Amino acid sequence: MKSDIYKTLFQDVRLIEGLHACMNCGICTAVCPAAEYFEYDPRSIAVTVQSGSEEQIRALLEGDTIWFCGQCMSCKPRCPRNNCPGMIISVLRKLSQESGAFVKSKYGRQQYLIFKTIGENIKKFGYCVHPSSVNPETHPEQGPVWNWVYENMYRVYKAAGANLDGDGAGAMRKIPDQDLKELHNIFEISGGYELAETVEYYSKQRAIEFGFIDRNGEADMDQYFEFILNGENQ
Repeated sequence: MKSDIYKTLFQDVRLIEGLHACMNCGICTAVCPAAEYFEYDPRSIAVTVQSGSEEQIRALLEGDTIWFCGQCMSCKPRCPRNNCPGMIISVLRKLSQESGAFVKSKYGRQQYLIFKTIGENIKKFGYCVHPSSVNPETHPEQGPVWNWVYENMYRVYKAAGANLDGDGAGAMRKIPDQDLKELHNIFEISGGYELAETVEYYSKQRAIEFGFIDRNGEADMDQYFEFILNGENQ
């Protein structure tokens, strides 16, 4: 008998399309780029979900493993049974976020950073990454060249043929307000904003558990953000 958590996962059409009948051949793991860098085995994730085990699936939701996938979907065209572990992992990630399980994982907690950086960029600019958001103080790994580009970005981007924050056509152009509004509507209707609020809610709880509390007794999310960003997150 399959567990309730298994039944919940299969309410997502992506899992219905992504898991047909894994025969444990391991081809997905053999071609997986992430498996080159992490102790990561997408084959075992497909097998675990297929088993329907409540305990094992919950361990995936609370662990690091599901956050190693780069979502390249290299696994899909190689699988002899047309499974897609990358799609299975997408569903696991969403349930992990919705249930708050992600905050128990070092890599899962990084979801808060993603929503607050890439998510905010998309809302404000329509781009996943806008050059003004890559502050050298926050991103020292970019090196001294980026520091110079950051300080001279409009001149540099113009020289490269881009139209940074400009009206009309061109790379990095300003996205018209009407298009941004449409983008926000998509997030609203699709549940994107609701999911972001859920991630923030559980992240605040975790911040308090870690002792990041401001003068008012509320979660100090700036400290929590820096804690995760600086690799101190364990």
